Amino acid sequence: MAAGETQLYAKVFNKLKGRSTPSLLDPLLGMGFPAHTALKALAATGRKTAEEASNWLHCHCNDPSLDDPIPQEYALFLCPTGPLLDKLQDFWRESRRQCAKNRAHEVFPHITLCDFFTCEDQKVEYLYEALKRAGDRTLRAFPSAVPLVLHSSISYLGFFVDDSPADIIREFAVMFATEASVLADCTVKPCTKQLHLTLAHKFYPHHQRTLEQLARAINPSHSCQWTATLYSRDMRFVHYQTLRVLFQYKPQNVDELTLSPGDYIFVDPTQQEEASEGWVIGISQRTGCRGFLPENYTERASECDTWVRHRTYTFSVTPDLSSRKDGEASSRRNGEPNPPSSSRSLSSLQSLQATIVRRSVLVVRHGERVDQIFGKSWLQQCTTPDGRYYRPDLNFPRSLPKRSRGIKDFENDPPLSSCGIFQSRMAEFKLEKKVKIRVEPGIFEWTKWEAGKTTPTLMTLEEMKEADFNVSLDYRPAFPLASLLPAESYDDYVHRCAVSMEQIVSTCPQDGVILVVGHSSALDTCTRPLLGLPPRDCADFAQLVRKVPSLGMCFCEENKEEGKWELVNPPVKTLTHGSNSAFNWRNWIQGN
Repeated sequence: MAAGETQLYAKVFNKLKGRSTPSLLDPLLGMGFPAHTALKALAATGRKTAEEASNWLHCHCNDPSLDDPIPQEYALFLCPTGPLLDKLQDFWRESRRQCAKNRAHEVFPHITLCDFFTCEDQKVEYLYEALKRAGDRTLRAFPSAVPLVLHSSISYLGFFVDDSPADIIREFAVMFATEASVLADCTVKPCTKQLHLTLAHKFYPHHQRTLEQLARAINPSHSCQWTATLYSRDMRFVHYQTLRVLFQYKPQNVDELTLSPGDYIFVDPTQQEEASEGWVIGISQRTGCRGFLPENYTERASECDTWVRHRTYTFSVTPDLSSRKDGEASSRRNGEPNPPSSSRSLSSLQSLQATIVRRSVLVVRHGERVDQIFGKSWLQQCTTPDGRYYRPDLNFPRSLPKRSRGIKDFENDPPLSSCGIFQSRMAEFKLEKKVKIRVEPGIFEWTKWEAGKTTPTLMTLEEMKEADFNVSLDYRPAFPLASLLPAESYDDYVHRCAVSMEQIVSTCPQDGVILVVGHSSALDTCTRPLLGLPPRDCADFAQLVRKVPSLGMCFCEENKEEGKWELVNPPVKTLTHGSNSAFNWRNWIQGN
């Protein structure tokens, strides 16, 4: 052990003699871990057990930031438990289901007592002592019931805490901040403004009425045990997006991450230039390593999912003033709304049209493409020296249609893989011989994302006809291919899609389903004009569309009675599957 580390450990040991920290730190030091990394591991795991901290250190053995003196950030929240929490969680689920995700869904139900602050790893134990001291001093005066009053505005919905009890809760926060400053040498800013429990924040204005109706179903006088809870987070990733891994992934290249279900990945939206379509660059919370990963192996997680809970202080239980209402719960299974009794799973577009009276638009992303599986060099992998196509892997299509310039025309217009063709036929009703394809360049993706500075080279109608595609030669597009501008602005792009969708809807029958197949961006830019929503922020849009998997879809129905379109559940089930990496039998023989 280095001399500086020995002195640091001695200071911590002497100051905390008789407490739990040495019993947690000693085993880690005995295993040979340096004191500063052992303390870092304890802070990162909530100082629960030496075993958890040891496992963290083993997972982070290749973490390039392991030795960096970066402390955790801490915050203190007042959190409800019991029946009130159950009702709040019901609201969280229903509001997300009916009105989509808003900022409040990023964090669990809480009242903020102290904003996030930093604390050195060797002083975290003092925060626990500060919490206990402040709680003990406030316990007798803490309100037996915390009165909550519903407040609503055009972008905020939540409960405000009445003045008198709020003063006591604020005093507790100030006491904690003072104790933490003295014991742990931290600068803690207690909340001095209106105490509130946020229900919804930064939602669409047209969802306000629905959110208010859901909120009024919450009786704030439900029995509740309030706990002051200390959480921490990694301050480096505050402005990153958090992804949750759904499927296992074994790296096929040295610059890729190993993924296990349940892992969390931090992704910086501003640092994705090196990632090709369908991939992102992220940092694993489990290992601290950075690398590429397939984005469709993940889903968007909430901000608080990676926070670590350290210690809690529990206040008194309030009387249940609403037990009568608790017995009147609606029919639910495991806290979730009962599913509808009838399924909308259909085998063909014709049967779907027979069941849907309203005019509808189904927007679908294309199936898996060869470049998503075999990378940007896919064309070189399937081209012979004399420029002919051959099939090096079964996931390459059997053949390619003829193009005017030969196989090179596919370089920036890659075809579906064999799996992509199979996916499409499973999910898209096998309509290729029944419905004519109308080619609309106006819904082509943002040309800024396309390689080169010229108009995209797509198959002509004649080439499609020769390849036996059932294409309409009579359709007049809103935007001919030649009118697309290279590297267009975002505003020009969303305007182009809006105008195209207006023409598509106006020229189609007044009932039935309009099927729109395009890129992932179409799920946003082809539905928002129908829903009457303004264009999404450009940065949010760029990150959102990266999450759309093959055959991802959005379904809009026209509500003529109210004169608007609505986003509803798609009529087709999702298609989820894992990867199947390349296999070389020669490596197998050599390895054995």
